[in-house]
Amino acid sequence: MRAGTQTADAELLRALGSVPTSPPPHCEPVLTALGLPAPTAAGHTGVFVLSAPPHAAIHLGAEGKLGGEGLDRVAGFWRAIGLTPPPDADQLGVLLMLYAELAEAEVAARTEVTRERLRHARVTLLREHLWSWAPGYLTAVGRVAGPALAAWADLTLRALHREARSAAAARTAALPAALRAAPAPVGPGDSRDQLLDSLVAPVRSGILLTREDLREAAAAAGLGYRVGERRYTLAAMLDQDPSATLGWLRGHADRWAESHAGQPPVDGHDPSHWWARRATRTARTLRALQAQLVTF
Repeated sequence: MRAGTQTADAELLRALGSVPTSPPPHCEPVLTALGLPAPTAAGHTGVFVLSAPPHAAIHLGAEGKLGGEGLDRVAGFWRAIGLTPPPDADQLGVLLMLYAELAEAEVAARTEVTRERLRHARVTLLREHLWSWAPGYLTAVGRVAGPALAAWADLTLRALHREARSAAAARTAALPAALRAAPAPVGPGDSRDQLLDSLVAPVRSGILLTREDLREAAAAAGLGYRVGERRYTLAAMLDQDPSATLGWLRGHADRWAESHAGQPPVDGHDPSHWWARRATRTARTLRALQAQLVTF
């Protein structure tokens, strides 16, 4: 990648990264410069706080929650490159801005040794802590957000895809560590609690369940929607009608398998294939549970 192009791409990623970290009106000048519409304050909060928090730990952690091992893994990367991790070290916007800093430092490096070390750090950040989960997350944002943040998600995904393709020559022999260490996928022999735990943890199920998804599921099945954490809401739906709930979830998992498989491809060990296989496994499990008419 030429230095001028790399610097321009870094500026774009820094600008995109500032959007989830800066609610309106602070993000409006950046969005205007990018030619994107600005969200309302309520829309920004609805996506980045309530529906789809942009944290790697939620997508790569075994519990599907903030903090924990998922955050620790990202914080370890910050320490490995000599930086003190901020409290939100795994937030997508923060990671995009860190990536931009590394790219610009690489261009400005005075020696080839320093330049190579920075390049290695940049590629590691991309493969391990961005491309490992961001495509699915950005796809989810595109589905739940209004036009402004949907446009932001699309541009961010395209920008990250360019970076992933340019880094393909430095591909490693393995998937990202978080995917290699992922817990076993959901299975037909799991207990009710294990099933619920898996369905709200993307790395275990391969799917993303937002509040909007659960509202849609309840409406489609004619069930009451109980406000609360996603696991609580999902449990209440299973209590009301296990077969209808499992049927909707199966279709949701099928759609996510197709979505992962349809992500822009990159050479080497592309995480999208791993995500697609996991979502497919979840769909098969849910189909089997529905066929057995198991009462949870």
